[in-house]
Amino acid sequence: MPKKFMKRYIPSPEKVRSLESLRFLGDILHEPNLWHINRHSVARAFLIGIFLALIPMPFQMLAAAFGAVLLNANLPLSVALVWISNPLTMPPIFYFNYKVGAILLDRPVITFEFQLSWQWFSERLVEIGIPLYIGSVAVAIVLGCTSYLIIQYLWRRKVRSDWQKRRFRD
Repeated sequence: MPKKFMKRYIPSPEKVRSLESLRFLGDILHEPNLWHINRHSVARAFLIGIFLALIPMPFQMLAAAFGAVLLNANLPLSVALVWISNPLTMPPIFYFNYKVGAILLDRPVITFEFQLSWQWFSERLVEIGIPLYIGSVAVAIVLGCTSYLIIQYLWRRKVRSDWQKRRFRD
């Protein structure tokens, strides 16, 4: 993986630690594994970030930060990957997840028109919400685990390639 490219765009640990709004976290941000860019921390960050990006929930970035701390993943990358689901990509992602959930639950995919009203939400919450969350969890598990395995594979392949280049160069 392009370590230099990632280091260029990820904020430094010192910069994040110096933020006044994060002082309440104490020594948690001083854990060096949260900032290392290696195969394991980056692969875990992709697993966490992509998994949480596909789950419809508020405060995804906060959940990604907690997940990174718990699993010793790269913190900035975990939080940044959550932005895969942003206001432009949410509708197609969640509609796809809803369709997958409806198929898994063997329910017909209903066509619906969104109306911004309390009545619409209360009537459609169970009808749409259950397939949406079942599908979201299923898709999130598949894509999160797949991204983890792909990062592991690509990183190993790059390291092997670099070793071979060095061996032939010497």
